[in-house]
Amino acid sequence: METLDLAAPIALGLRRYQTILRLALPTMFAMLSQAVVNEIDVLYFSRLPCPDSSNAQAALLPSLILVWLFGGSLSAVSVGTQALVARRYAEGGRERAGAVLANAAFFCVAAGTVFSIVGLVLLPSLIRLMVGVPEVQSVALSYTRWRLLGVVSMAATMAIKAFFDGIGKTHVHLVASIVMNVTNALLCWIFIFGHLGAPPMGAAGAGLSAFIATWIGLFIMVGFASLTRGEYRPARWSNLSAKLTGSILRLSIPAAVATVVMMVGFGLFTRTVGQLDLQGATATTIAGRCGKVEAVNSAANTDIVELLQLTFTACMSFGTATATLIGQSLGRREPEEAQRWGWASVRLGVVVFGVVVVLEGIFFTDQVVALFSNSMAVRDAATFPMHLMGVVTPIIAVAMILSEGLFGAGDTKFVAFAQFGLVFGWLVPAAYSLGVRLHMSLNGIWIAAFIYMCLAAAVMSAKFASGSWKSIRL
Repeated sequence: METLDLAAPIALGLRRYQTILRLALPTMFAMLSQAVVNEIDVLYFSRLPCPDSSNAQAALLPSLILVWLFGGSLSAVSVGTQALVARRYAEGGRERAGAVLANAAFFCVAAGTVFSIVGLVLLPSLIRLMVGVPEVQSVALSYTRWRLLGVVSMAATMAIKAFFDGIGKTHVHLVASIVMNVTNALLCWIFIFGHLGAPPMGAAGAGLSAFIATWIGLFIMVGFASLTRGEYRPARWSNLSAKLTGSILRLSIPAAVATVVMMVGFGLFTRTVGQLDLQGATATTIAGRCGKVEAVNSAANTDIVELLQLTFTACMSFGTATATLIGQSLGRREPEEAQRWGWASVRLGVVVFGVVVVLEGIFFTDQVVALFSNSMAVRDAATFPMHLMGVVTPIIAVAMILSEGLFGAGDTKFVAFAQFGLVFGWLVPAAYSLGVRLHMSLNGIWIAAFIYMCLAAAVMSAKFASGSWKSIRL
């Protein structure tokens, strides 16, 4: 596998954008493929009988928030890993880059085991805190138990991915993601509906499928990592160093805090949506056609977030490429070049994701909503927020690309503090005020999210433009 050579300066223009796309597109397809694991769940759940379909979709978002609370916060080790690997690679220290991988992977396995156990113990209490509808609680519990068993594989995969991203081999994770996604789709079909002799497990079957698929993905990534043992020599016990692990964590912990802030914030955001169902606001909780309770707002919210996750994932791929380019430029002591890479990525991202405005936010909103749900009540509730999120997509791209760029530069503390202020200073209280207190229902909640994304883009742009991150030494 040939490593992408980014050592030579690249003039502004077409070649610079080609380089960004060369790094970003494999990452985007890999991350989208991985995100489709959750989209597959949504689509399969929509084929369950009513109201099981809506309740399973309503349970999915709080479940995924908890998975990311534990697995995503640990996976933030990838931030420090990629930043250090990119610097060491640009400096010519191949074995030092391999040592970063060894320490990151070892930490993820050890800490992931602890995180899984703690998550499983706290799970019932956390589900009750986030979900008020009993029917949704039981589904969320059965699904999330399986997903928490995959925290180790999730985090270790991201650590290895960060190593390959740091040296410019962004295609590696694409291979693992495709295999993982195909496996997950097949296993979901078997376990959710009970095909090929398996018992029908419903939502729990989707959790089991994702658990198996993530471990398969890890084994593939380990196989790729073993191919680097000659040049980077990661598999040496002498690589393990408390000092190096500490350096990785110093960069990663603020990113983990940012992840926790986001997950807690979106957990409260989701709970606010659930209050609409419990209160029966704007006829969101119905019992007639099905004869049972249907959590309409929560199901619509899950559908919106699941589609928005694809946007976030695609934007993050450009951010990952930006982080690599900035990190390697800083490693070569070229801070101005690093800043040029950042702004070039932003310009390219705005153009690329501007297309989504036309497709998702204007012309095909109804078709997309119909794809995710067979409930007319859920479709009606989701339509306006979907229009809103389609329109804000280029702004999301700016916020995500520059956040990841600041991570690549090592300015992880600023991103964490900024997210804390934005989430708890605006998103959570504004969603409650607009959605519940002012009776704007789900539309008001997503108007608050729209403004939050605009604020995030403005804050990250101002920080990146200041250039204060250029002096950070790793």
